[in-house]
Amino acid sequence: MCDFRHVIVVRGNVPNVCWCCAYPETAATLRRTVEALLERGAVVRNLENLGERMLPYKIVKHDQHHLRGGYFLVDFDSAPKIITNLLDHLKRDIDIIRSSVLRHRIEQTEECIGIIPVNYIEELQKKKKKK
Repeated sequence: MCDFRHVIVVRGNVPNVCWCCAYPETAATLRRTVEALLERGAVVRNLENLGERMLPYKIVKHDQHHLRGGYFLVDFDSAPKIITNLLDHLKRDIDIIRSSVLRHRIEQTEECIGIIPVNYIEELQKKKKKK
C-alpha cells in the first residue's frame, strides 16, 4: 500500500466555510469520489477543502467553460494498480473539472535532541597542532 494525494478541482461555487450545507452538489461530487476510492479498496485518510479559486487558465470540460473551481485534497492509501482505473472513472464525472493523483510521502520529523555543547578549546588546540 502506498500513500497518495488526490487533487480534485470541481465546478465553481464552493465557499470556504460550510461547503457541504450551502452547495449539496459539491458534497455529492466529493461523496462519489470517496465512494469510488473505497470501492477500489483504498483507505481514505484525510479530506481537505482549499476553497474556491480562479483557475490558472480557462478550462473546457464536457462542453462547458470554467473560470473558477473548488480545490480539494484527498489523502488515501491504496495499491498503485487502481490509479489508472480511478482516473478513468473520474474523467467521466461532469462535476469534476480536473483530477490528478500524486504520490504523497509523509515526512517523518525527527525529535530535536537539543543544543550539543561544543568544547571550543579542544577545537582550537587541534587546529594549532595541525599548523
